[in-house]
Amino acid sequence: MKKLTLFFILPLLLVAVCGHAQRKYSVYAVGFYNQENLFDTCHDEGKNDSEFLPSGSYRWNGLKYTHKLRNMARALADMGTDVLPKVGCAVIGLSEVENAKVLDDLTAQEPLRARGYKYVHVEGPDKRGIDCAMLYNPSLFKVVDVKLVPYVPDESMAKDYCTRGFLTVSGELAGEPVAVVVCHWPSRFAGPSYRERAAELVKNLKDSLLNVNPDMKVMVMGDMNDDPTNKSMKDVLRAKADANSVNEGDMYNPWYNILVKQGTGTLSYQGSWNLFDQIVLTPNMVNKSGKRDFSTLKYWKNQIFRRDYLINTEGRYKGTPKRTHASGIWLDGFSDHLPVVVYLVKEQQ
Repeated sequence: MKKLTLFFILPLLLVAVCGHAQRKYSVYAVGFYNQENLFDTCHDEGKNDSEFLPSGSYRWNGLKYTHKLRNMARALADMGTDVLPKVGCAVIGLSEVENAKVLDDLTAQEPLRARGYKYVHVEGPDKRGIDCAMLYNPSLFKVVDVKLVPYVPDESMAKDYCTRGFLTVSGELAGEPVAVVVCHWPSRFAGPSYRERAAELVKNLKDSLLNVNPDMKVMVMGDMNDDPTNKSMKDVLRAKADANSVNEGDMYNPWYNILVKQGTGTLSYQGSWNLFDQIVLTPNMVNKSGKRDFSTLKYWKNQIFRRDYLINTEGRYKGTPKRTHASGIWLDGFSDHLPVVVYLVKEQQ
């Protein structure tokens, strides 16, 4: 387990004891990254994956697939290394992965294999074949239970927009019970009611986990296809921007002010930033104003993870995420989304 002693460079966490003795803290990084169509080159029976075949519109061949794996592994291995340079993330949620084969191929890439990453995946009913998954470092996170909770539409909803369930992984992090819910909510092509229904279902799921174990630390993460300011996140999931306002039944959303006050996000559309990629936390993971209690696992800080290689440096898309394809041209890029990371802290006993 990676443990860091945090000195005066991190005054938030520093507590002096007896003049010179200092408490020590362990830091854990948890991330999410939309993989933007991580498909292999083979047809999956019953799935509409024709675009990502050698004969398809993207001319998706072995060379492109190999480069995609290499690129995504590089970014995934770098996530969290601003604080934990030798360890990276303990857990990373993924969206837009086709199947277990691409996850086998992804975790076999050198930077991820060197860290010993494993994965969790449940094949879902999405017609295109894209699923959610979760990478984890087994030396830091222990998987206890895995289930794919289905998206249950109401009677008025078109079923085609309701295919992606909610990958729910219960386990242990820092010796504490933790549940990670990985989401990919319905597309913007569907109306907002579809994402508000997703938020309702996820809230019920989160509440049920806490009803079983009130000490469970729950993180809901994913590509929500909505901003922190949208009704689905703000009102239905009750993910609040101010930690001091987070009460029972709420969640804390540290991404709200990054979008609203800093004006930046994880994906760019027509010159404006959206922040669809979020990780929100239950109240038992949050310190309110004036409290510095890290006796249990608590939120410390968050970041949109940026590296120069993830950003277009020239041309029409300068300053935006460097995706795999744009305007029908293969860019040998990464994703149209940027990754996000939260850092959690627990005092060493």
